[in-house]
Amino acid sequence: MGELKDKTKGIANEAAGNVKQQSGDPDTRAEGEAQERKGEAQNLKGEVEGALGNKV
Repeated sequence: MGELKDKTKGIANEAAGNVKQQSGDPDTRAEGEAQERKGEAQNLKGEVEGALGNKV
């Protein structure tokens, strides 16, 4: 179950990060890049948990 939760959070963070990167403010763009990376990491964590059967 954690796999789906992590993947969902990851996708949401990636999407929010992409939107922030479209901003004209450099600080907001940097925040968006960091949020996108966080989402990618969460998504990867979910994939690993799924492959290992949530034994992580």
